[in-house]
Amino acid sequence: MLCPWRTADLGLLLILTIFLVAEMEPHCIAQTDLKLLPGSSDPSTLASQSGRITASSSSNGDGKQIEQNSSMPLSEVNTSLSAVIDTSAVLHCPRTLTEVVLARWEIILRDKPLCTKAYRSDTNETKDTNCTDDRITWASSPSQNPDLHIAPVAITHDGNYRCMTVSPDGNFNHEYHLQVLVAPEASLFLSRNRAAVCRAVAGKPAAHISWTPEGGACVTEQERWGNGTVTVQSTCHWEGPDVTTVTCSVSHLTGNRSLFIELLPG
Repeated sequence: MLCPWRTADLGLLLILTIFLVAEMEPHCIAQTDLKLLPGSSDPSTLASQSGRITASSSSNGDGKQIEQNSSMPLSEVNTSLSAVIDTSAVLHCPRTLTEVVLARWEIILRDKPLCTKAYRSDTNETKDTNCTDDRITWASSPSQNPDLHIAPVAITHDGNYRCMTVSPDGNFNHEYHLQVLVAPEASLFLSRNRAAVCRAVAGKPAAHISWTPEGGACVTEQERWGNGTVTVQSTCHWEGPDVTTVTCSVSHLTGNRSLFIELLPG
């Protein structure tokens, strides 16, 4: 007769083994589906399977082999997240009804090696691998809250953040694509021949510039900088004396600004 509690314990043991293997090789993503060969608990005998965690054993009294199956679905969520530079951001791990046994963050930033931050509740241990940015920390004690805290947010924090948790409820992933926003510096001035020049300097992403009244002869240019910011410049000229005042509107994810200026006569 099958013992459900033994099946659940075996599934949890297999997940713990996955976590340990993943910690030994930080660039590998822990597999959620494994098969344990009969009579062996050596991690070297683990092999990837699909769809479930399967454990085989020969523990019945008549020597016949019994296969015990414990389905452990993997729940995945993907979120796009924006944060303004020099503020703080909190990235949440998946919530479970039972205690988190294992929590692991994988952080992929541009031109940086993979950073992993891991916590094990059975030993109350944390481990960092290739994590050199002290602005990325646990939000609090990981035993109470495995969320990630970034403060202050910098342009270099653009990237992907993935939290993987394991509990008796199953395996859960939440991946964030974090975009860091930088507000542009807006200015408006006059150039030759009654031309107005509106600039949105070093915004991320690029700002959008529009004019009131419409109908001017406008040229818009962009200059991209190595840190990912973009300067946008729009130059407009209105023929005739009827247009005496113009307004430049700078639209951006961090907020909008409107500037106006009087055109010189003649």
